[in-house]
Amino acid sequence: MFYLLTILAGIFAQGFVSMRLVVSSDAAATATNILAHESLFRLGFTVYMIEMTCQIIFIVLFYELLKPESKSISLVAAVLGLGGCTIKTFSRVFYLGPLFILHGAPYLSIFSRQQLQALALVLLNVNDHGADMALAFFGFHSLLAGCLIFRSTFLPRLLGLWGVIAGAGWLTFLYPPLGHRLFLYLAAFGLLGAIALILWLLVFGVNEQRWKEQDAAAAVFV
Repeated sequence: MFYLLTILAGIFAQGFVSMRLVVSSDAAATATNILAHESLFRLGFTVYMIEMTCQIIFIVLFYELLKPESKSISLVAAVLGLGGCTIKTFSRVFYLGPLFILHGAPYLSIFSRQQLQALALVLLNVNDHGADMALAFFGFHSLLAGCLIFRSTFLPRLLGLWGVIAGAGWLTFLYPPLGHRLFLYLAAFGLLGAIALILWLLVFGVNEQRWKEQDAAAAVFV
């Protein structure tokens, strides 16, 4: 459920708020949109925070789920995933920045309106680039989690293989120009895999007997 909420919140905040208000090549239009729909813009920030909260919880729970297969690899995957969440959450500070700039506080009077609008757009671009950086960390998380699912006996191997391929795809954001060029394909492939995993967990769950067997075996080995 937390994985599903992460995806839904991200789609709403990015697709129905940010992409609607932010015009990447037009600072004046972006400033006008933000000031005209300030409540919606602020709602976007709130939903971004909900997204990050759900993702942090999901990553921690996924660590617990996959720990019987390999505690060390599951921990590394979780740390990398939480690292991505930290970067992405911090980048949202820049999302709020334009509100302080565009309202024209007295100490900003030395700047022209055009300069303030341009600065607001720069902050929004920094926010986007921070999210891009986080995608590489999420790629590592998906890759390792996919490997653990593929090796496990309590979830279908196909879901693990899908996660590995999707994670490798997100690693293209280690070189952002390549990641942006492939983004639509990566997002479509990753979304299909995420939906498949979510539906499987919601409808079937894990094979509880095999999970307990692996957990007991891991405890004995430790």
